[in-house]
Amino acid sequence: MWNRILKVLSNKRVMLRFGITLAIIAVMRFLSYVTVPLFDTESITAFIQSSGSFIAILNNFSGQALSRFSVMALGISPYITASIAIQLLQMVIPSFKEWSEQGDTGKRKLNQITRYIAIGLAFIQGFALIIGISVNGSVIIPSIEASVVTQYRYFFYFYMALVIAGGTAIAIFLADLITKKGVGNGTSMLIVAGIVTSLPSMWTTVWDKYIANPATDSFFNYVWFVVIILIYVGVLLGVVFMQAAVRKIPVQYANRQGKSDSNIPMKINSSGVIPVIFAQTLLSIPLTIVGLATQDGTTSLTNWISSIFTYNQPIGFILYVILIVVFSFFYAFLMVNPHKISNNLSKGNAYVPGVRPGEDTKDYIAKLLFKITVIGTTYLVVLAVMPIITALIFGFNATEAQAITLGGTSLLIIVGVALQTTEQLETDANQETYSGLFS
Repeated sequence: MWNRILKVLSNKRVMLRFGITLAIIAVMRFLSYVTVPLFDTESITAFIQSSGSFIAILNNFSGQALSRFSVMALGISPYITASIAIQLLQMVIPSFKEWSEQGDTGKRKLNQITRYIAIGLAFIQGFALIIGISVNGSVIIPSIEASVVTQYRYFFYFYMALVIAGGTAIAIFLADLITKKGVGNGTSMLIVAGIVTSLPSMWTTVWDKYIANPATDSFFNYVWFVVIILIYVGVLLGVVFMQAAVRKIPVQYANRQGKSDSNIPMKINSSGVIPVIFAQTLLSIPLTIVGLATQDGTTSLTNWISSIFTYNQPIGFILYVILIVVFSFFYAFLMVNPHKISNNLSKGNAYVPGVRPGEDTKDYIAKLLFKITVIGTTYLVVLAVMPIITALIFGFNATEAQAITLGGTSLLIIVGVALQTTEQLETDANQETYSGLFS
């Protein structure tokens, strides 16, 4: 392991790309502290605390930039939403599907459309967010609020939404810059950079709860503190194992003699974190709409919607698990297409040993993918519900539960991106070594 690390560290070009990535992330973090002009930041704190988990997810992905209502308040999140929408639309719009199969030219067209949709979404989300916050009072700084005529207030909101959309455009540019000049996938790196900034807050909250300012002075406070650390480390190791786990399908080529080492690797969790994000988003949207539309949260309609769509409640919890299962299977078969794999094997004069080419190969891969997805979905469900269960076991209040997340999507994203980035660093270092032999 140490030899692999030294090989990466001794490669000047790889370290330069790594340095560029860190510099771009530093720029992103700096911009996350630049607040939107004219906005009264005191109004956002109470809004986040009273809103659903959808706002908390956005705040977490933006590296707490939303809680400061900076120009990076939405960050790269609208681009992720647009990318998922484009992937789904490929099943409905024939031209999108054709572009996805046209190589680099088609990908450039899809990326361009994705960027346009992302910036449009950023403006719409930013404007809706400002309108929602203004329900509980003005969002314009007091020094200007007194001189603003009521009917012209929306021009200021329009201007703020444009600034937020511009911040998303900058985030997309920085993500592309990391992908081209830096290390790893730029979008993923910016998300991880935002999530990692929340980790110190998590451990500070744990320390304050059990060590610095405990509710009761007891020896068990130290025991619970150690238990939480052990659970976090255990979950982290489990996530690393599951993210790296693959099921290899052996492949034999008809024009090659002897045993072949070729295989098709299928990840146990082929759908990644998308099903959990989809489930959280769908459950949180009704809660967010109700929160934006009503100032009084004690109405019977609000209570009824909260009991159904809050996944801390029994009905919401069951619905949350069902949505994760449905989206996991849907997205797994969307990302891994058995029919396409079977056709590619036939075109390459290859086959799976013991399985007839064509329809039988497609059925074999589909059945195997289903079995793997059952394992992956179970893993996703356990990881997604862990923060809910641990919050109940340890008695976290609402504020502590938002900060202390044992499991959940954040850890899954961090580990996935870390493994992907490590593989790319090693690959780049090895390429430099091989090219040096012939230079």
